[in-house]
Amino acid sequence: MSVLAVDVGGTKLAVAVVDGTGKVVRAARAPTPSGPRADAETLWDALDRLVTSLLTGSPPEDGLDGVGIGCGGPMTWPDGEVSPLNIPGWRGFPLRARMAERFPDLPVRLHNDAVCMAVGEHWRGSGRNRRDMLGMVVSTGIGGGLVLDGRLVDGAAGNAGHIGHVVVEPDGPLCSCGGYGCLEAVASAPNLVRWALDNGWSGPARPGADGPTGHELVDDARRGHPVALRALRRAGGAIGIGIASASHLLDLETVAIGGGLSQAGPLLFEPLEESLRRHLTLSFARGVQVVPAALGQDAGLVGAAGLVLAGEAYWHAQ
Repeated sequence: MSVLAVDVGGTKLAVAVVDGTGKVVRAARAPTPSGPRADAETLWDALDRLVTSLLTGSPPEDGLDGVGIGCGGPMTWPDGEVSPLNIPGWRGFPLRARMAERFPDLPVRLHNDAVCMAVGEHWRGSGRNRRDMLGMVVSTGIGGGLVLDGRLVDGAAGNAGHIGHVVVEPDGPLCSCGGYGCLEAVASAPNLVRWALDNGWSGPARPGADGPTGHELVDDARRGHPVALRALRRAGGAIGIGIASASHLLDLETVAIGGGLSQAGPLLFEPLEESLRRHLTLSFARGVQVVPAALGQDAGLVGAAGLVLAGEAYWHAQ
């Protein structure tokens, strides 16, 4: 068996053929169109061209068994009308329906990109052989997906596991969702950079650039910059609180963390563990393990394929 997997992000479009074992056989990537001319059809055309380039030659389209898609939200699920916050050209865009028109004889399944990351890690990554797992993406935003008793939990609107809006600082900063003190408002890369700038970090001098990035903040932390180190401790502490709350609620075995900020390694994971163990007060929750995601940039693609290839565990919509 093989599936066309699609991962739609704000900066990058990725497509792949994934086989029945979860192996990425062939992949292609391209920048996501942006700017005032990146309207709905321009974005669709870019994705369609990328799919066509991937499938030209081997393997042929008639060798596919389905299409799995991960895309940023919000979206209507399972209908698959998407309005990604970081892709303004798509508002209520019928991505699942358009892909079904492109592949009329194949099942087409679509879920949130963070959910697909969680599926990939549970199916073929660091959560493999675990029954109860939370997958987290810590990057420009913070999202997640939840697997309980070996099955993906969708929730009423397809957003179960969205840990980014768990409150970790009740009097904390304003979040883009309108709340205060959400995990995303404290620990996502842009908000962490904003906090560091407010506390005396300036970042590298790059004339003409939009501003310092999370990657540059991590680099300065590795060099020992005290504010950058404090910023990562702040992020790790907040994530630890969020995971402790989730573990008490859900009795988790494993939490797999991916996304750009997770590349900070011990600078993030050590304060995370300290915070987590300090807040895990119930004995049944203390066995939870927090691990880095194993699949890297392929996690979303593997998870999107898993919606089709392992649908008995990860796809429950009609």
